[in-house]
Amino acid sequence: MIEKVQFRYSDDITVVNEEQFDAHIRLYEGYVTNINKIDSILIHGDAQRDQSNTTFSWYRELKRGETFALDGVILHELYFENIGGRSPSPKTATIDLIEQDFGSVKYWKEDFIATAKASRGWAMLCFDQRSMRLRNISLDAHDVGNIAYSAPILVLDMYEHAYFLQYADKKVDYIDAFMKNINWTIVDGRLN
Repeated sequence: MIEKVQFRYSDDITVVNEEQFDAHIRLYEGYVTNINKIDSILIHGDAQRDQSNTTFSWYRELKRGETFALDGVILHELYFENIGGRSPSPKTATIDLIEQDFGSVKYWKEDFIATAKASRGWAMLCFDQRSMRLRNISLDAHDVGNIAYSAPILVLDMYEHAYFLQYADKKVDYIDAFMKNINWTIVDGRLN
Protein backbone atom coordinates (compact mmCIF):
# COMPACT_ATOMS: atom_id res chain seq x y z
CA MET A 1 0.00 0.00 0.00
CA ILE A 2 1.27 3.44 -0.94
CA GLU A 3 1.07 5.81 2.01
CA LYS A 4 0.43 9.48 1.31
CA VAL A 5 3.07 11.88 2.51
CA GLN A 6 1.78 14.68 4.71
CA PHE A 7 2.68 18.00 3.12
CA ARG A 8 1.79 21.23 4.89
CA TYR A 9 1.74 24.76 3.61
CA SER A 10 4.31 27.05 5.23
CA ASP A 11 5.59 30.59 4.89
CA ASP A 12 8.60 29.18 3.04
CA ILE A 13 6.35 28.31 0.10
CA THR A 14 6.10 31.43 -2.01
CA VAL A 15 5.45 29.87 -5.42
CA VAL A 16 1.75 29.37 -4.63
CA ASN A 17 -0.64 30.59 -1.97
CA GLU A 18 -2.28 28.34 0.61
CA GLU A 19 -5.55 27.95 -1.31
CA GLN A 20 -3.70 26.81 -4.45
CA PHE A 21 -1.46 24.51 -2.38
CA ASP A 22 -4.39 22.84 -0.58
CA ALA A 23 -6.27 22.25 -3.84
CA HIS A 24 -3.15 20.68 -5.29
CA ILE A 25 -2.71 18.42 -2.26
CA ARG A 26 -6.26 17.11 -2.74
CA LEU A 27 -5.38 16.10 -6.30
CA TYR A 28 -2.22 14.35 -5.07
CA GLU A 29 -4.29 12.43 -2.50
CA GLY A 30 -6.51 11.23 -5.35
CA TYR A 31 -3.49 9.69 -7.07
CA VAL A 32 -2.57 7.89 -3.85
CA THR A 33 -6.13 6.55 -3.53
CA ASN A 34 -6.18 5.41 -7.16
CA ILE A 35 -2.81 3.64 -7.15
CA ASN A 36 -3.91 1.76 -4.05
CA LYS A 37 -7.17 0.70 -5.76
CA ILE A 38 -5.25 -0.44 -8.83
CA ASP A 39 -2.67 -2.30 -6.74
CA SER A 40 -5.45 -4.03 -4.82
CA ILE A 41 -7.03 -5.29 -8.05
CA LEU A 42 -3.67 -6.34 -9.52
CA ILE A 43 -2.63 -8.18 -6.36
CA HIS A 44 -5.88 -9.50 -4.89
CA GLY A 45 -8.65 -8.86 -7.41
CA ASP A 46 -9.79 -10.11 -10.75
CA ALA A 47 -7.35 -8.41 -13.11
CA GLN A 48 -8.51 -10.65 -15.97
CA ARG A 49 -4.96 -11.47 -17.07
CA ASP A 50 -6.26 -14.27 -19.28
CA GLN A 51 -8.07 -11.70 -21.48
CA SER A 52 -5.11 -9.32 -21.85
CA ASN A 53 -4.48 -7.88 -25.32
CA THR A 54 -3.06 -4.73 -26.92
CA THR A 55 -6.32 -3.21 -28.19
CA PHE A 56 -8.49 -3.24 -25.11
CA SER A 57 -8.68 -5.31 -22.00
CA TRP A 58 -9.29 -4.69 -18.31
CA TYR A 59 -5.71 -5.77 -17.60
CA ARG A 60 -4.29 -3.31 -20.17
CA GLU A 61 -6.30 -0.48 -18.61
CA LEU A 62 -5.10 -1.43 -15.13
CA LYS A 63 -1.47 -1.41 -16.29
CA ARG A 64 -1.86 1.98 -18.02
CA GLY A 65 -3.61 3.37 -14.94
CA GLU A 66 -0.87 1.93 -12.74
CA THR A 67 1.92 3.92 -14.39
CA PHE A 68 -0.16 7.09 -14.62
CA ALA A 69 -1.29 7.00 -10.98
CA LEU A 70 2.05 5.90 -9.52
CA ASP A 71 3.98 8.51 -11.50
CA GLY A 72 1.35 11.04 -10.39
CA VAL A 73 2.14 10.18 -6.77
CA ILE A 74 5.92 10.20 -7.19
CA LEU A 75 6.17 13.37 -9.28
CA HIS A 76 3.87 15.30 -6.94
CA GLU A 77 5.91 14.22 -3.93
CA LEU A 78 9.13 15.33 -5.63
CA TYR A 79 7.51 18.65 -6.61
CA PHE A 80 6.19 19.38 -3.11
CA GLU A 81 9.58 18.50 -1.60
CA ASN A 82 11.55 20.81 -3.89
CA ILE A 83 9.47 23.96 -3.31
CA GLY A 84 9.75 26.17 -0.27
CA GLY A 85 13.43 26.91 -0.29
CA ARG A 86 15.17 29.88 1.22
CA SER A 87 18.62 29.10 -0.17
CA PRO A 88 19.09 31.31 -3.24
CA SER A 89 21.33 28.95 -5.17
CA PRO A 90 22.59 25.38 -5.32
CA LYS A 91 25.77 24.12 -3.70
CA THR A 92 29.03 24.34 -5.60
CA ALA A 93 28.90 20.63 -6.56
CA THR A 94 25.46 21.10 -8.15
CA ILE A 95 26.62 24.28 -9.92
CA ASP A 96 29.64 22.39 -11.27
CA LEU A 97 27.42 19.64 -12.73
CA ILE A 98 25.00 22.16 -14.24
CA GLU A 99 27.90 24.10 -15.81
CA GLN A 100 29.46 20.89 -17.09
CA ASP A 101 26.28 19.86 -18.92
CA PHE A 102 24.74 23.23 -19.83
CA GLY A 103 27.75 25.55 -20.06
CA SER A 104 26.47 27.88 -17.35
CA VAL A 105 23.80 28.15 -14.68
CA LYS A 106 22.32 31.05 -16.65
CA TYR A 107 21.91 28.88 -19.78
CA TRP A 108 20.48 25.99 -17.73
CA LYS A 109 17.94 28.35 -16.18
CA GLU A 110 16.92 29.75 -19.59
CA ASP A 111 16.57 26.23 -20.94
CA PHE A 112 14.61 25.00 -17.90
CA ILE A 113 12.19 27.95 -18.17
CA ALA A 114 11.74 27.27 -21.90
CA THR A 115 11.13 23.60 -21.09
CA ALA A 116 8.47 24.60 -18.54
CA LYS A 117 6.76 26.96 -21.00
CA ALA A 118 6.65 24.16 -23.58
CA SER A 119 5.36 21.55 -21.15
CA ARG A 120 1.76 20.45 -20.74
CA GLY A 121 2.53 18.29 -17.70
CA TRP A 122 5.93 18.44 -16.05
CA ALA A 123 9.29 20.17 -16.50
CA MET A 124 12.17 18.34 -14.89
CA LEU A 125 15.89 18.50 -14.50
CA CYS A 126 16.94 14.86 -14.63
CA PHE A 127 20.17 12.95 -14.40
CA ASP A 128 20.27 10.65 -17.42
CA GLN A 129 22.23 7.63 -16.27
CA ARG A 130 22.70 6.38 -19.85
CA SER A 131 24.58 9.47 -21.06
CA MET A 132 25.77 10.41 -17.54
CA ARG A 133 24.54 13.99 -17.87
CA LEU A 134 21.83 16.35 -16.70
CA ARG A 135 18.92 17.04 -19.04
CA ASN A 136 15.88 19.30 -18.88
CA ILE A 137 12.93 17.25 -20.07
CA SER A 138 9.24 17.85 -20.63
CA LEU A 139 6.49 15.35 -19.93
CA ASP A 140 3.06 15.91 -21.43
CA ALA A 141 1.61 13.42 -18.94
CA HIS A 142 2.84 11.59 -15.86
CA ASP A 143 3.78 8.60 -17.97
CA VAL A 144 4.51 10.18 -21.36
CA GLY A 145 8.00 11.49 -22.03
CA ASN A 146 9.94 9.90 -19.18
CA ILE A 147 13.50 8.99 -20.04
CA ALA A 148 14.15 5.42 -18.94
CA TYR A 149 16.99 5.06 -16.45
CA SER A 150 16.92 8.71 -15.41
CA ALA A 151 16.49 10.27 -11.99
CA PRO A 152 14.42 13.43 -11.43
CA ILE A 153 16.48 16.10 -9.68
CA LEU A 154 14.18 19.15 -9.89
CA VAL A 155 10.46 18.80 -10.64
CA LEU A 156 8.01 21.53 -11.69
CA ASP A 157 4.32 20.70 -12.12
CA MET A 158 3.08 22.47 -15.24
CA TYR A 159 -0.44 21.07 -15.30
CA GLU A 160 -2.91 23.94 -14.99
CA HIS A 161 -4.19 22.53 -11.68
CA ALA A 162 -0.82 23.45 -10.15
CA TYR A 163 -1.23 27.19 -10.67
CA PHE A 164 -4.54 28.22 -12.26
CA LEU A 165 -6.48 29.18 -9.11
CA GLN A 166 -3.80 31.73 -8.26
CA TYR A 167 -2.22 32.68 -11.59
CA ALA A 168 -5.06 32.02 -14.07
CA ASP A 169 -3.48 32.17 -17.53
CA LYS A 170 -0.26 33.81 -16.31
CA LYS A 171 1.83 30.65 -16.64
CA VAL A 172 5.11 32.58 -16.91
CA ASP A 173 4.48 34.32 -13.58
CA TYR A 174 4.08 30.90 -11.95
CA ILE A 175 7.32 29.66 -13.54
CA ASP A 176 9.18 32.78 -12.37
CA ALA A 177 7.84 32.36 -8.83
CA PHE A 178 8.89 28.70 -8.86
CA MET A 179 12.43 29.58 -9.93
CA LYS A 180 12.68 31.90 -6.90
CA ASN A 181 11.30 29.24 -4.52
CA ILE A 182 13.40 26.16 -5.26
CA ASN A 183 14.52 24.23 -2.21
CA TRP A 184 18.12 23.81 -3.34
CA THR A 185 18.95 21.75 -0.25
CA ILE A 186 16.59 19.03 -1.55
CA VAL A 187 17.89 19.33 -5.11
CA ASP A 188 21.53 19.18 -3.96
CA GLY A 189 20.69 16.06 -1.95
CA ARG A 190 19.05 14.36 -4.93
CA LEU A 191 22.23 14.80 -6.95
CA ASN A 192 24.15 12.91 -4.27
